[in-house]
Amino acid sequence: MEVLLLAIYSFFVWLIFIKFKWLPWNTASQVTVVIIPIVGLAALILLLNINAPSSPDVRVIKYVVQVFPQVRGRVTEVPAAGNEPMKKGDVLFSIDPTPYELEVKSLEAQLASAEGSANELREQLRVTKGNTAALRAQISLAKMRIEQFDTLSQTGAGNRFDLEKAQSDLANLEGQTAAAIATEASVQAQLAAVVDGDLASVANIKADLAKARWELSQTVTYAPADGTPINVQLRPGSFVVPMPMSPAMSFVEDEFQIIGMFNQNELWRVEPGNEVEIALTTYPGRIIKATVNSVVWAQGQGQIAQSGVLPQTGAAPQPPGRFAVKFDIAPRDRELFLAAGAVGNAAIYTDHLHAIHIIRKVIMRVGSYTNYLILKLH
Repeated sequence: MEVLLLAIYSFFVWLIFIKFKWLPWNTASQVTVVIIPIVGLAALILLLNINAPSSPDVRVIKYVVQVFPQVRGRVTEVPAAGNEPMKKGDVLFSIDPTPYELEVKSLEAQLASAEGSANELREQLRVTKGNTAALRAQISLAKMRIEQFDTLSQTGAGNRFDLEKAQSDLANLEGQTAAAIATEASVQAQLAAVVDGDLASVANIKADLAKARWELSQTVTYAPADGTPINVQLRPGSFVVPMPMSPAMSFVEDEFQIIGMFNQNELWRVEPGNEVEIALTTYPGRIIKATVNSVVWAQGQGQIAQSGVLPQTGAAPQPPGRFAVKFDIAPRDRELFLAAGAVGNAAIYTDHLHAIHIIRKVIMRVGSYTNYLILKLH
């Protein structure tokens, strides 16, 4: 753009001083002719960089999910193929479910047995309460007989043996009653251990069964979002384990972010909502419209790691880092496929000096068309 402006300026100088000779071509006019474009272009570039800052470092960033299995086992199927798009919920790979199915069946049998035992405990409690009530009735009758035998023995109408036998029967009944009460208390204690309406033993097996069913469901791994699995080396017969350091595959989501890196003094007039134009190398000749989402007012030089060592600046101060600006793609370009890692240029048009924005827009479009050029010799 600067070259074009100089060419136009040179054309008018030629017309005025050489072609029509409207002004004399002397030392004063020559110095003036040279100084005007230098001062003008310098002022224009400075104002342009303040009110329409640009960046040659724009990046398309996509979320990459490291896919780990939740359970271990032998891989039986891998429907996912490398670099082929998939929808959320599509099967990535499957693990042999046999051991997990057997565990579920075993726990289902244990649950049925535990629920049967719980019903037996309730029936046992009912029977024990009945026995206790019957023994208490027998104790009351035994006490009446002892009183009767004691009265008869004192009057001589009865013998001492019947009295002692009645007393022995009473002691026996009281022992049986104590045992029945203890049994009843033990059964009640077992029935009182309740978790979410189930006996503790039943609840424990239900929890184990739920975990086993969950593990069975994890033998099939699904795509976490719309995207593409990359570098799929997993094959049937491989053995996978749920280890954080050993992902089964990488999955690149379709969702993306676009950021531009700007020098710190270029952003003092940038605000959310400002118009943005992006020219990516992957789309020569095309300008992608966007707006400023936010400026990430933080970068690594603003953080000091926790350490017992005092901060060191070194022989020379570290050069100031740049700040990232996050962009929102305009609706018209939202469905455009943007490759992860794509780079390009971007320009932000602030709310100041709109008249010179056209120069930046021309520069952006010229730069976009130069992306058609493949400058290599082989």
